[in-house]
Amino acid sequence: MSQVTEHTPPLSPDPLVRGGRSATLVDACVRGGAAAGLGIGGLAVLVTAAWITSPYPDGGPGGALHLAAGLWLLAHGVDLVRTDTLSGVAAPLGVAPMLLMALPGWLAHRAARDTSDAEEGRPRLTAAGAVGAVSGGYLLVAVGVVASAANGPLPADPLAAALWLPVTVVASAGLGVWTAAGRPLPRQEHAAVGLRAAELAVVALLAGGALLVTVSLAWHAGAAHASFDRLADDWSGRVSVLLLALTLVPNAAVWAASYGLGPGFALGSGAWATPLGLPGAAAVPPFPLLAALPAAGRGSWPHWTAAVVPAVAALLLGWCAGRSARRWTAKETVLTALVASWACGAALAVLAALAGGPLGSGRLSAFGPVWWQTGAAAVLWCAVVGVPTALGVRAWARRDRTPAAAGAPEPAAVAAPDRAGMPEAARAPGPEPVRDEDGDGEGDELGFEAYGFLPAAWEPAPPAGSLGSARSATSAQPPAPKPDPAPKPDPAPKPDRDPARKEPDSP
Repeated sequence: MSQVTEHTPPLSPDPLVRGGRSATLVDACVRGGAAAGLGIGGLAVLVTAAWITSPYPDGGPGGALHLAAGLWLLAHGVDLVRTDTLSGVAAPLGVAPMLLMALPGWLAHRAARDTSDAEEGRPRLTAAGAVGAVSGGYLLVAVGVVASAANGPLPADPLAAALWLPVTVVASAGLGVWTAAGRPLPRQEHAAVGLRAAELAVVALLAGGALLVTVSLAWHAGAAHASFDRLADDWSGRVSVLLLALTLVPNAAVWAASYGLGPGFALGSGAWATPLGLPGAAAVPPFPLLAALPAAGRGSWPHWTAAVVPAVAALLLGWCAGRSARRWTAKETVLTALVASWACGAALAVLAALAGGPLGSGRLSAFGPVWWQTGAAAVLWCAVVGVPTALGVRAWARRDRTPAAAGAPEPAAVAAPDRAGMPEAARAPGPEPVRDEDGDGEGDELGFEAYGFLPAAWEPAPPAGSLGSARSATSAQPPAPKPDPAPKPDPAPKPDRDPARKEPDSP
Protein backbone atom coordinates (compact mmCIF):
# COMPACT_ATOMS: atom_id res chain seq x y z
CA MET A 1 0.00 0.00 0.00
CA SER A 2 2.84 2.38 0.82
CA GLN A 3 4.42 1.66 -2.57
CA VAL A 4 1.18 2.49 -4.34
CA THR A 5 0.95 5.76 -2.39
CA GLU A 6 4.53 6.74 -3.16
CA HIS A 7 4.20 6.14 -6.92
CA THR A 8 0.75 7.69 -7.35
CA PRO A 9 1.06 10.79 -9.61
CA PRO A 10 -0.01 14.09 -8.02
CA LEU A 11 -3.43 15.46 -8.76
CA SER A 12 -3.55 17.74 -11.78
CA PRO A 13 -3.84 21.43 -10.87
CA ASP A 14 -6.97 23.40 -11.49
CA PRO A 15 -7.33 24.55 -15.12
CA LEU A 16 -7.76 28.12 -13.95
CA VAL A 17 -4.53 27.89 -11.99
CA ARG A 18 -2.68 26.39 -14.95
CA GLY A 19 -3.94 29.17 -17.20
CA GLY A 20 -3.21 31.95 -14.71
CA ARG A 21 -0.17 33.29 -16.53
CA SER A 22 -1.91 33.11 -19.90
CA ALA A 23 -4.89 34.95 -18.48
CA THR A 24 -2.59 37.64 -17.11
CA LEU A 25 -0.94 38.09 -20.51
CA VAL A 26 -4.33 38.40 -22.18
CA ASP A 27 -5.43 40.89 -19.56
CA ALA A 28 -2.30 42.97 -20.20
CA CYS A 29 -2.94 42.97 -23.96
CA VAL A 30 -6.55 44.03 -23.37
CA ARG A 31 -5.35 46.85 -21.13
CA GLY A 32 -3.01 48.09 -23.85
CA GLY A 33 -5.74 47.98 -26.49
CA ALA A 34 -8.15 49.77 -24.16
CA ALA A 35 -5.57 52.52 -23.56
CA ALA A 36 -5.21 53.05 -27.32
CA GLY A 37 -8.97 53.07 -27.75
CA LEU A 38 -9.46 55.65 -25.00
CA GLY A 39 -6.91 57.94 -26.62
CA ILE A 40 -8.44 57.79 -30.09
CA GLY A 41 -11.92 58.06 -28.62
CA GLY A 42 -11.10 61.21 -26.66
CA LEU A 43 -9.66 62.94 -29.71
CA ALA A 44 -12.62 61.82 -31.81
CA VAL A 45 -15.01 63.45 -29.35
CA LEU A 46 -13.12 66.76 -29.46
CA VAL A 47 -12.83 66.81 -33.25
CA THR A 48 -16.49 65.86 -33.71
CA ALA A 49 -17.60 68.58 -31.30
CA ALA A 50 -15.53 71.14 -33.20
CA TRP A 51 -17.01 69.93 -36.48
CA ILE A 52 -20.57 70.16 -35.16
CA THR A 53 -20.16 73.67 -33.75
CA SER A 54 -18.32 74.98 -36.79
CA PRO A 55 -20.45 77.32 -38.98
CA TYR A 56 -18.74 75.89 -42.07
CA PRO A 57 -18.73 72.10 -41.62
CA ASP A 58 -16.93 70.29 -44.40
CA GLY A 59 -16.10 66.66 -45.08
CA GLY A 60 -18.90 65.08 -43.06
CA PRO A 61 -18.52 63.00 -39.89
CA GLY A 62 -16.28 60.52 -41.70
CA GLY A 63 -13.76 63.27 -42.45
CA ALA A 64 -13.84 64.35 -38.77
CA LEU A 65 -13.05 60.81 -37.65
CA HIS A 66 -10.21 60.53 -40.17
CA LEU A 67 -8.84 63.82 -38.89
CA ALA A 68 -8.99 62.50 -35.31
CA ALA A 69 -7.04 59.41 -36.38
CA GLY A 70 -4.37 61.60 -37.99
CA LEU A 71 -4.07 63.77 -34.87
CA TRP A 72 -3.76 60.66 -32.71
CA LEU A 73 -0.87 59.44 -34.83
CA LEU A 74 0.72 62.89 -34.74
CA ALA A 75 0.55 62.74 -30.94
CA HIS A 76 2.85 59.70 -31.11
CA GLY A 77 5.49 61.59 -33.10
CA VAL A 78 4.43 60.21 -36.47
CA ASP A 79 4.83 62.63 -39.39
CA LEU A 80 1.66 63.25 -41.40
CA VAL A 81 1.25 64.22 -45.04
CA ARG A 82 -1.04 67.07 -46.05
CA THR A 83 -2.65 66.34 -49.39
CA ASP A 84 -4.98 69.36 -49.64
CA THR A 85 -2.34 72.04 -50.30
CA LEU A 86 -2.74 75.05 -52.57
CA SER A 87 0.01 73.86 -54.89
CA GLY A 88 -1.38 70.32 -55.04
CA VAL A 89 1.95 68.87 -53.87
CA ALA A 90 1.85 66.83 -50.68
CA ALA A 91 3.59 68.53 -47.76
CA PRO A 92 4.83 66.93 -44.53
CA LEU A 93 3.51 67.94 -41.11
CA GLY A 94 5.77 66.94 -38.25
CA VAL A 95 5.37 69.50 -35.44
CA ALA A 96 3.41 67.55 -32.82
CA PRO A 97 1.80 69.42 -29.90
CA MET A 98 3.65 68.05 -26.88
CA LEU A 99 0.70 68.51 -24.54
CA LEU A 100 -1.34 66.38 -26.91
CA MET A 101 1.41 63.76 -26.78
CA ALA A 102 0.91 63.49 -23.03
CA LEU A 103 -2.55 61.91 -23.45
CA PRO A 104 -1.60 58.64 -25.23
CA GLY A 105 1.66 58.45 -23.31
CA TRP A 106 -0.14 58.69 -19.97
CA LEU A 107 -2.72 56.07 -21.01
CA ALA A 108 -0.03 53.54 -22.02
CA HIS A 109 1.92 54.38 -18.86
CA ARG A 110 -1.13 53.73 -16.68
CA ALA A 111 -1.97 50.46 -18.43
CA ALA A 112 1.53 49.08 -17.83
CA ARG A 113 1.55 50.31 -14.23
CA ASP A 114 -1.78 48.62 -13.45
CA THR A 115 -0.60 45.41 -15.13
CA SER A 116 2.53 45.29 -12.98
CA ASP A 117 0.46 45.73 -9.82
CA ALA A 118 -0.99 42.23 -10.03
CA GLU A 119 -3.88 41.31 -7.81
CA GLU A 120 -3.32 38.95 -4.92
CA GLY A 121 -3.55 35.36 -6.00
CA ARG A 122 -2.67 36.03 -9.66
CA PRO A 123 0.76 35.47 -11.19
CA ARG A 124 2.90 38.56 -11.59
CA LEU A 125 4.46 39.27 -14.95
CA THR A 126 8.08 40.21 -15.32
CA ALA A 127 8.98 43.74 -16.34
CA ALA A 128 9.73 42.70 -19.92
CA GLY A 129 6.56 40.63 -20.08
CA ALA A 130 4.36 43.48 -18.87
CA VAL A 131 5.92 45.96 -21.31
CA GLY A 132 5.65 43.52 -24.23
CA ALA A 133 2.05 42.52 -23.53
CA VAL A 134 0.76 46.07 -23.06
CA SER A 135 2.70 47.36 -26.06
CA GLY A 136 1.45 44.49 -28.22
CA GLY A 137 -2.20 45.20 -27.46
CA TYR A 138 -1.66 48.92 -28.00
CA LEU A 139 0.08 48.46 -31.35
CA LEU A 140 -2.66 46.15 -32.62
CA VAL A 141 -5.12 49.02 -32.33
CA ALA A 142 -2.54 51.43 -33.80
CA VAL A 143 -2.33 49.36 -36.99
CA GLY A 144 -6.05 49.84 -37.52
CA VAL A 145 -5.77 53.58 -36.89
CA VAL A 146 -2.97 53.88 -39.47
CA ALA A 147 -5.12 52.11 -42.01
CA SER A 148 -8.08 54.38 -41.21
CA ALA A 149 -6.03 57.58 -41.46
CA ALA A 150 -4.74 56.55 -44.90
CA ASN A 151 -8.18 57.42 -46.35
CA GLY A 152 -8.37 60.82 -44.65
CA PRO A 153 -6.93 64.28 -45.27
CA LEU A 154 -3.88 63.59 -43.05
CA PRO A 155 -2.45 60.14 -43.81
CA ALA A 156 0.58 58.95 -41.89
CA ASP A 157 4.03 58.48 -43.32
CA PRO A 158 4.48 54.68 -43.32
CA LEU A 159 8.17 54.78 -42.43
CA ALA A 160 7.60 57.24 -39.56
CA ALA A 161 4.68 55.17 -38.28
CA ALA A 162 6.76 51.98 -38.30
CA LEU A 163 9.56 53.73 -36.38
CA TRP A 164 7.98 56.13 -33.89
CA LEU A 165 4.85 54.25 -32.84
CA PRO A 166 6.71 51.28 -31.27
CA VAL A 167 9.32 53.56 -29.70
CA THR A 168 6.74 55.83 -28.09
CA VAL A 169 4.54 53.01 -26.83
CA VAL A 170 7.38 50.89 -25.44
CA ALA A 171 8.93 53.93 -23.71
CA SER A 172 5.61 54.88 -22.08
CA ALA A 173 4.94 51.30 -20.97
CA GLY A 174 8.46 51.00 -19.60
CA LEU A 175 7.95 54.13 -17.51
CA GLY A 176 4.74 52.62 -16.20
CA VAL A 177 6.51 49.43 -15.06
CA TRP A 178 9.27 51.55 -13.50
CA THR A 179 6.64 53.56 -11.62
CA ALA A 180 4.97 50.38 -10.36
CA ALA A 181 8.35 49.24 -9.00
CA GLY A 182 8.66 52.43 -6.96
CA ARG A 183 10.83 54.41 -9.41
CA PRO A 184 14.08 52.79 -8.28
CA LEU A 185 17.35 54.55 -9.05
CA PRO A 186 20.73 52.86 -9.56
CA ARG A 187 22.18 51.31 -6.43
CA GLN A 188 25.39 53.27 -6.89
CA GLU A 189 25.10 56.47 -4.92
CA HIS A 190 26.98 58.63 -7.42
CA ALA A 191 24.74 57.62 -10.34
CA ALA A 192 21.56 58.18 -8.33
CA VAL A 193 22.69 61.65 -7.24
CA GLY A 194 23.67 62.51 -10.83
CA LEU A 195 20.24 61.53 -12.16
CA ARG A 196 18.48 63.59 -9.51
CA ALA A 197 20.66 66.59 -10.33
CA ALA A 198 19.94 66.18 -14.04
CA GLU A 199 16.21 66.03 -13.37
CA LEU A 200 16.39 69.25 -11.39
CA ALA A 201 18.32 70.97 -14.19
CA VAL A 202 15.83 69.84 -16.86
CA VAL A 203 12.89 71.14 -14.83
CA ALA A 204 14.69 74.44 -14.33
CA LEU A 205 15.37 74.78 -18.07
CA LEU A 206 11.74 74.08 -19.00
CA ALA A 207 10.39 76.40 -16.31
CA GLY A 208 12.78 79.13 -17.40
CA GLY A 209 11.78 78.64 -21.03
CA ALA A 210 8.09 78.94 -20.12
CA LEU A 211 8.90 82.15 -18.24
CA LEU A 212 10.70 83.57 -21.29
CA VAL A 213 7.67 82.78 -23.47
CA THR A 214 5.30 84.43 -21.00
CA VAL A 215 7.39 87.60 -20.77
CA SER A 216 7.77 87.82 -24.55
CA LEU A 217 4.03 87.29 -25.10
CA ALA A 218 3.23 90.02 -22.61
CA TRP A 219 5.68 92.31 -24.44
CA HIS A 220 4.06 91.50 -27.81
CA ALA A 221 0.48 91.29 -26.55
CA GLY A 222 -0.84 93.47 -29.37
CA ALA A 223 0.61 91.30 -32.12
CA ALA A 224 -0.63 88.12 -30.44
CA HIS A 225 -4.17 89.50 -30.20
CA ALA A 226 -4.13 90.60 -33.85
CA SER A 227 -3.03 87.15 -35.05
CA PHE A 228 -5.70 85.53 -32.88
CA ASP A 229 -8.44 87.65 -34.44
CA ARG A 230 -7.07 87.01 -37.92
CA LEU A 231 -7.29 83.25 -37.60
CA ALA A 232 -10.89 83.01 -36.36
CA ASP A 233 -13.88 85.33 -36.31
CA ASP A 234 -16.43 83.08 -34.56
CA TRP A 235 -16.44 81.61 -31.07
CA SER A 236 -16.01 77.95 -32.15
CA GLY A 237 -12.96 78.84 -34.26
CA ARG A 238 -11.47 80.89 -31.45
CA VAL A 239 -11.92 78.03 -29.02
CA SER A 240 -10.17 75.70 -31.45
CA VAL A 241 -7.27 78.13 -31.91
CA LEU A 242 -7.00 78.60 -28.15
CA LEU A 243 -6.89 74.84 -27.53
CA LEU A 244 -4.22 74.41 -30.21
CA ALA A 245 -2.15 77.19 -28.65
CA LEU A 246 -2.41 75.56 -25.23
CA THR A 247 -1.24 72.20 -26.56
CA LEU A 248 1.78 73.94 -28.12
CA VAL A 249 2.90 75.69 -24.92
CA PRO A 250 5.40 72.90 -23.98
CA ASN A 251 6.87 73.17 -27.50
CA ALA A 252 7.34 76.88 -27.00
CA ALA A 253 9.04 76.25 -23.62
CA VAL A 254 11.54 73.85 -25.24
CA TRP A 255 12.19 76.34 -28.05
CA ALA A 256 12.83 79.10 -25.50
CA ALA A 257 15.15 76.84 -23.50
CA SER A 258 17.13 76.11 -26.66
CA TYR A 259 17.17 79.85 -27.36
CA GLY A 260 18.66 80.56 -23.93
CA LEU A 261 21.22 77.76 -24.29
CA GLY A 262 22.58 79.43 -27.42
CA PRO A 263 21.77 77.27 -30.48
CA GLY A 264 18.28 78.74 -30.84
CA PHE A 265 15.79 77.35 -33.34
CA ALA A 266 15.04 77.50 -37.03
CA LEU A 267 12.18 79.54 -38.46
CA GLY A 268 12.39 78.09 -41.92
CA SER A 269 15.38 77.20 -44.01
CA GLY A 270 16.48 80.85 -44.28
CA ALA A 271 16.19 82.16 -40.70
CA TRP A 272 17.65 81.18 -37.36
CA ALA A 273 16.76 82.79 -34.02
CA THR A 274 19.54 83.08 -31.41
CA PRO A 275 20.26 85.57 -28.60
CA LEU A 276 22.80 87.20 -30.93
CA GLY A 277 20.11 88.05 -33.47
CA LEU A 278 17.67 86.82 -36.11
CA PRO A 279 19.21 86.97 -39.57
CA GLY A 280 17.04 86.43 -42.62
CA ALA A 281 13.29 86.53 -43.05
CA ALA A 282 11.28 84.17 -40.88
CA ALA A 283 8.76 82.13 -42.85
CA VAL A 284 6.17 81.63 -40.14
CA PRO A 285 2.38 81.55 -40.38
CA PRO A 286 0.27 83.90 -38.26
CA PHE A 287 -0.25 82.31 -34.86
CA PRO A 288 -0.55 83.78 -31.33
CA LEU A 289 2.44 81.91 -29.89
CA LEU A 290 4.66 82.90 -32.81
CA ALA A 291 4.07 86.55 -31.94
CA ALA A 292 6.60 86.05 -29.11
CA LEU A 293 9.44 85.58 -31.60
CA PRO A 294 12.24 88.17 -31.48
CA ALA A 295 12.37 90.78 -34.18
CA ALA A 296 14.71 90.37 -37.12
CA GLY A 297 18.15 91.92 -36.80
CA ARG A 298 20.94 92.01 -34.25
CA GLY A 299 20.14 90.99 -30.68
CA SER A 300 20.40 93.41 -27.76
CA TRP A 301 20.73 93.06 -23.99
CA PRO A 302 17.09 91.93 -23.44
CA HIS A 303 17.82 88.97 -25.72
CA TRP A 304 21.10 88.23 -23.97
CA THR A 305 19.33 87.93 -20.60
CA ALA A 306 17.92 84.62 -21.81
CA ALA A 307 21.29 83.11 -20.87
CA VAL A 308 20.25 83.43 -17.21
CA VAL A 309 18.01 80.37 -17.66
CA PRO A 310 20.77 77.82 -18.44
CA ALA A 311 23.07 79.46 -15.92
CA VAL A 312 20.53 78.97 -13.12
CA ALA A 313 19.86 75.40 -14.26
CA ALA A 314 23.60 74.59 -14.20
CA LEU A 315 23.96 76.14 -10.75
CA LEU A 316 21.11 74.00 -9.44
CA LEU A 317 22.74 70.92 -10.96
CA GLY A 318 26.04 71.69 -9.26
CA TRP A 319 24.35 72.43 -5.95
CA CYS A 320 22.40 69.16 -6.02
CA ALA A 321 25.54 67.17 -6.88
CA GLY A 322 27.78 68.99 -4.38
CA ARG A 323 25.56 68.85 -1.31
CA SER A 324 25.83 65.03 -1.31
CA ALA A 325 29.61 65.04 -1.84
CA ARG A 326 30.73 65.90 1.68
CA ARG A 327 32.28 62.45 2.18
CA TRP A 328 33.40 62.08 -1.43
CA THR A 329 36.70 62.89 -3.02
CA ALA A 330 37.04 65.72 -5.50
CA LYS A 331 37.35 63.24 -8.35
CA GLU A 332 34.09 61.52 -7.42
CA THR A 333 32.35 64.88 -7.20
CA VAL A 334 33.54 65.89 -10.66
CA LEU A 335 32.48 62.58 -12.18
CA THR A 336 29.02 62.84 -10.60
CA ALA A 337 28.53 66.35 -11.97
CA LEU A 338 29.65 65.20 -15.43
CA VAL A 339 27.18 62.29 -15.34
CA ALA A 340 24.42 64.74 -14.46
CA SER A 341 25.51 67.04 -17.30
CA TRP A 342 25.34 64.26 -19.88
CA ALA A 343 21.97 63.08 -18.57
CA CYS A 344 20.59 66.62 -18.80
CA GLY A 345 21.93 66.99 -22.34
CA ALA A 346 20.34 63.69 -23.40
CA ALA A 347 16.97 64.74 -22.00
CA LEU A 348 17.10 68.12 -23.75
CA ALA A 349 18.07 66.46 -27.02
CA VAL A 350 15.01 64.17 -26.86
CA LEU A 351 12.70 67.07 -26.00
CA ALA A 352 14.12 69.19 -28.83
CA ALA A 353 13.57 66.34 -31.30
CA LEU A 354 9.94 66.05 -30.19
CA ALA A 355 9.29 69.80 -30.18
CA GLY A 356 10.40 70.52 -33.76
CA GLY A 357 9.78 69.20 -37.22
CA PRO A 358 8.64 70.26 -40.66
CA LEU A 359 5.58 72.41 -41.26
CA GLY A 360 5.66 71.97 -44.98
CA SER A 361 8.03 71.73 -47.89
CA GLY A 362 10.60 74.24 -49.09
CA ARG A 363 11.38 76.93 -46.55
CA LEU A 364 9.19 75.32 -43.87
CA SER A 365 10.99 71.99 -44.03
CA ALA A 366 13.13 72.95 -40.98
CA PHE A 367 11.18 74.37 -38.07
CA GLY A 368 12.26 74.34 -34.44
CA PRO A 369 15.48 73.49 -32.59
CA VAL A 370 18.07 70.97 -33.79
CA TRP A 371 18.23 68.14 -31.27
CA TRP A 372 21.97 67.50 -31.25
CA GLN A 373 22.88 71.18 -31.00
CA THR A 374 20.51 71.70 -28.08
CA GLY A 375 21.80 68.62 -26.27
CA ALA A 376 25.45 69.55 -26.78
CA ALA A 377 24.82 73.09 -25.52
CA ALA A 378 23.11 71.74 -22.40
CA VAL A 379 26.07 69.44 -21.66
CA LEU A 380 28.51 72.32 -22.13
CA TRP A 381 26.60 74.70 -19.86
CA CYS A 382 26.18 72.11 -17.10
CA ALA A 383 29.82 70.99 -17.28
CA VAL A 384 31.36 74.48 -17.33
CA VAL A 385 29.13 75.94 -14.61
CA GLY A 386 27.91 72.88 -12.74
CA VAL A 387 31.24 71.16 -12.03
CA PRO A 388 32.89 74.16 -10.29
CA THR A 389 29.67 74.78 -8.40
CA ALA A 390 29.63 71.18 -7.16
CA LEU A 391 33.23 71.49 -5.98
CA GLY A 392 32.47 74.78 -4.24
CA VAL A 393 29.41 73.36 -2.46
CA ARG A 394 31.48 70.36 -1.39
CA ALA A 395 34.23 72.58 0.00
CA TRP A 396 31.67 74.70 1.85
CA ALA A 397 30.10 71.59 3.39
CA ARG A 398 33.54 70.43 4.59
CA ARG A 399 34.63 73.80 5.97
CA ASP A 400 34.13 72.79 9.63
CA ARG A 401 36.21 69.63 9.27
CA THR A 402 39.83 70.10 10.32
CA PRO A 403 42.56 68.09 8.55
CA ALA A 404 43.07 65.95 11.67
CA ALA A 405 39.37 65.26 11.98
CA ALA A 406 39.02 64.59 8.28
CA GLY A 407 41.72 61.91 8.36
CA ALA A 408 40.72 60.34 11.68
CA PRO A 409 38.97 56.99 11.64
CA GLU A 410 35.32 56.78 12.44
CA PRO A 411 34.42 56.20 16.12
CA ALA A 412 32.83 52.89 15.20
CA ALA A 413 36.19 51.63 13.86
CA VAL A 414 37.91 52.38 17.22
CA ALA A 415 35.08 51.07 19.34
CA ALA A 416 34.83 47.80 17.41
CA PRO A 417 38.39 46.53 16.66
CA ASP A 418 38.97 43.60 14.39
CA ARG A 419 39.47 40.54 16.57
CA ALA A 420 40.05 38.09 13.76
CA GLY A 421 43.76 37.63 14.49
CA MET A 422 43.59 37.79 18.28
CA PRO A 423 44.25 34.86 20.59
CA GLU A 424 41.35 32.96 22.02
CA ALA A 425 41.67 34.64 25.37
CA ALA A 426 41.57 38.09 23.82
CA ARG A 427 38.52 37.27 21.67
CA ALA A 428 36.53 36.18 24.70
CA PRO A 429 33.84 38.63 25.69
CA GLY A 430 34.63 40.88 28.61
CA PRO A 431 32.95 40.83 31.97
CA GLU A 432 29.59 42.41 32.56
CA PRO A 433 29.42 46.14 33.31
CA VAL A 434 29.95 47.17 36.91
CA ARG A 435 26.62 47.60 38.60
CA ASP A 436 26.02 50.14 41.28
CA GLU A 437 24.56 49.46 44.65
CA ASP A 438 21.02 49.99 43.39
CA GLY A 439 21.47 47.29 40.78
CA ASP A 440 20.19 49.40 37.90
CA GLY A 441 23.14 48.44 35.69
CA GLU A 442 24.20 51.99 34.86
CA GLY A 443 27.66 51.70 36.37
CA ASP A 444 29.43 54.55 38.10
CA GLU A 445 28.66 58.19 37.53
CA LEU A 446 31.11 58.45 34.58
CA GLY A 447 29.51 55.55 32.71
CA PHE A 448 32.68 53.36 32.52
CA GLU A 449 32.56 49.61 32.27
CA ALA A 450 34.91 47.29 34.07
CA TYR A 451 36.32 45.93 30.82
CA GLY A 452 36.49 49.19 28.88
CA PHE A 453 38.02 51.12 31.79
CA LEU A 454 41.44 49.59 31.22
CA PRO A 455 42.92 49.58 27.68
CA ALA A 456 43.35 46.15 26.17
CA ALA A 457 46.59 44.92 24.69
CA TRP A 458 45.46 45.51 21.09
CA GLU A 459 44.01 48.99 21.68
CA PRO A 460 46.19 52.06 21.07
CA ALA A 461 47.29 54.06 24.01
CA PRO A 462 45.27 57.25 24.54
CA PRO A 463 47.00 60.58 23.90
CA ALA A 464 49.06 62.08 26.65
CA GLY A 465 47.39 64.57 28.95
CA SER A 466 43.90 63.20 28.58
CA LEU A 467 41.72 61.63 31.19
CA GLY A 468 42.16 58.25 29.57
CA SER A 469 45.98 58.54 29.70
CA ALA A 470 45.92 59.42 33.37
CA ARG A 471 43.72 56.46 34.09
CA SER A 472 45.86 54.22 31.89
CA ALA A 473 49.07 55.36 33.59
CA THR A 474 47.54 54.73 36.97
CA SER A 475 46.21 51.35 36.01
CA ALA A 476 49.33 50.28 34.06
CA GLN A 477 51.10 49.30 37.29
CA PRO A 478 49.74 46.08 38.76
CA PRO A 479 48.08 46.61 42.12
CA ALA A 480 50.06 45.58 45.18
CA PRO A 481 49.03 42.18 46.44
CA LYS A 482 46.98 42.32 49.60
CA PRO A 483 48.34 40.28 52.57
CA ASP A 484 46.37 37.19 53.30
CA PRO A 485 44.40 37.50 56.50
CA ALA A 486 45.58 35.47 59.51
CA PRO A 487 43.91 32.08 59.69
CA LYS A 488 41.33 31.85 62.39
CA PRO A 489 41.65 28.88 64.86
CA ASP A 490 39.08 26.23 64.52
CA PRO A 491 36.47 26.46 67.27
CA ALA A 492 36.50 23.81 69.96
CA PRO A 493 33.95 21.06 69.54
CA LYS A 494 30.97 21.58 71.71
CA PRO A 495 30.15 18.75 74.20
CA ASP A 496 27.09 16.68 73.54
CA ARG A 497 24.48 17.91 75.95
CA ASP A 498 22.00 15.07 75.28
CA PRO A 499 21.15 13.57 78.68
CA ALA A 500 19.83 10.44 77.17
CA ARG A 501 23.21 9.61 75.74
CA LYS A 502 25.59 7.94 78.13
CA GLU A 503 29.20 7.22 77.75
CA PRO A 504 29.99 3.49 77.72
CA ASP A 505 31.76 2.11 80.77
CA SER A 506 35.44 1.77 80.40
CA PRO A 507 36.72 -1.77 80.65
